Amino acid sequence: MATLSSQMNLIVEKTKNLIQLCEVLQEENDLLKLEVQSLKVAFDASNDKSKQLEEKVKALAVARTLDSETDKDAINEKILDTKQKINDFVREIDKCISLLK
Repeated sequence: MATLSSQMNLIVEKTKNLIQLCEVLQEENDLLKLEVQSLKVAFDASNDKSKQLEEKVKALAVARTLDSETDKDAINEKILDTKQKINDFVREIDKCISLLK
């Protein structure tokens, strides 16, 4: 009987150890999920910033082409077109910022 009792105690002890290990692993899993979530947010913010910079590059390219024009009427028309495009870019950026909030 003593051996059966000691075997039961051993099983109970190992079960307690497994439960504790499971709890520790669950806490670690929760922390890792939070870290993944924060990294996703950072990645999305980085992508948005990258898109904004790409739009600025496009705007600068358009501005450079305006500098190379010699015809005043064409320049004025291009400036108005460029201003409209910049305004559109700003609206898109504002939309993205409001979605992030």
